[in-house]
Amino acid sequence: MADTQKTATLTIDGKSYDLPIHSPTGGPDVLDIRKLYGQADVFTYDPGFTSTAACDSTITFIDGEEGILLHRGYPIDQLASESHFLEVCYLLLYGELPDTKELERFETLVTRHTMLHEQMANFFRGFRRDAHPMAIMVGVVGAMSAFYHDSTDINDAHQREVATIRLIAKMPTIAAWAYKYTIGQPFVYPRNDLDYASNFLRMCFAVPAEDYEVNPILARAMDRIFTLHADHEQNASTSTVRLASSSGANPFACIAAGIACLWGPAHGGANQACLEMLKEIGTVDRIPEFIARAKDKNDSYRLMGFGHRVYKNFDPRATVMKQSADEVLELLGVEDNPLLQVAMELEKQALADPYFAEKKLFPNVDFYSGIILEAMGFPTSMFTPIFALARTVGWISQWKEQLADPQLKIGRPRQLYMGEMQRDYVDIENR
Repeated sequence: MADTQKTATLTIDGKSYDLPIHSPTGGPDVLDIRKLYGQADVFTYDPGFTSTAACDSTITFIDGEEGILLHRGYPIDQLASESHFLEVCYLLLYGELPDTKELERFETLVTRHTMLHEQMANFFRGFRRDAHPMAIMVGVVGAMSAFYHDSTDINDAHQREVATIRLIAKMPTIAAWAYKYTIGQPFVYPRNDLDYASNFLRMCFAVPAEDYEVNPILARAMDRIFTLHADHEQNASTSTVRLASSSGANPFACIAAGIACLWGPAHGGANQACLEMLKEIGTVDRIPEFIARAKDKNDSYRLMGFGHRVYKNFDPRATVMKQSADEVLELLGVEDNPLLQVAMELEKQALADPYFAEKKLFPNVDFYSGIILEAMGFPTSMFTPIFALARTVGWISQWKEQLADPQLKIGRPRQLYMGEMQRDYVDIENR
């Protein structure tokens, strides 16, 4: 917890209460209200917890006004351009960038834990073939506690570490198998001679009938997608993981809870919404019509993938993602994909329109990641599972940090009760 150097005075019915103010290393000061209920018998009211700090953390810092996203102090654009996903995983988990030996050991650990317990293949087959991949991921990840009993004791440091490696290593296999199952193709097992992103692409697109060579440009783009979605501070799914963890739940249950929350269209479905918008526009000649609607203050329509709820200036992840999008589209072309033609022209027209510049409605990471995944051949139903795969390391990092916090206690939000007070039961014949 940051040092307390200031206080605020709250007066209720003529009685004053001094509340500590904590000054963080970055971001606004935080008013400490933990003793307010005990002293003044009042709660605070904050729907959505948008003005409430539920924890202190050293993992990720966001300044939405300035367009800043830092992981352990390192800017996200530097990490996405110069580093790679597993190195960022190490940074998030352990607080520092690894040296050569530390990174090699970590990568080896992850690589050698990518296979799933063979019996889990039968668990996949219990789902309907038309099940959404996210439904499968929620079930399979939650069920990992039934297969890996030796890494569920949250009070054992070694078991926490084993669970950490297993989740990061096996999530690509789980996501790829969920995809394969829904399209009726056989599962493809991971290979230890491939890097993390290449392994995932191969497990998604390889078939037994022929060899599959992973294009390095596509692998790099996928690695960047993973890196740019690795953690995003105390968002809805991360808070869900922390809340589940506060009860002492095992790590697999906590991550499954995070996946379930991420599934919500207001959270993890943003890049899918972008592709659905492009499908609605349909053809390049209709773009001016939709831009005009987005600019009309009397029309509720808005362009998905432009602007961001958190970043009021620009999304710092978007610049790197645009570079990858350009590389992927140059490699694969857009001539035979009307959707990508619409995306490229929409980006061009929006960036050239003074209205969007004035409102700071620039393309965000979801716009570009949706374009990349569409170009690679992923159906929109796989966009959120890929997001969940990438965000797993962030969830685990937050989970580990919370378990090490001496202030940890079970989450118990309060409420503003507006219902009836005590009433006497009336027999049904007298109602």
